[in-house]
Amino acid sequence: MKFRPLHDRVVIRRAEGDIKSRGGIIIPDNAKEKPQEGEVIAVGPGSRDERGNLIPLDVKTGDLILFGKWPGTEVKIDGEDLLIMKEADIMGIVEKTAAAKKAA
Repeated sequence: MKFRPLHDRVVIRRAEGDIKSRGGIIIPDNAKEKPQEGEVIAVGPGSRDERGNLIPLDVKTGDLILFGKWPGTEVKIDGEDLLIMKEADIMGIVEKTAAAKKAA
């Protein structure tokens, strides 16, 4: 199934959380804090201003983003847990450094 968000909504795949603490203790799933970063999977066309002009979104598919603690709505699409949120709930885009790009 393909899913296309409407208006200024964005579909996010949450980043994987750490399995171990800094001290090496393994953290069970129910005690892990959900990460506040993720990858943009799909974006809507944008919102409209008072005159009906389309204002495109600043984020695009593939961007790594940071968002708030309790953002959007959690959904399951094709068996995958995803988030749908408005672009306004996104705090910023994480830029990859040159060293990180070479490692990838």
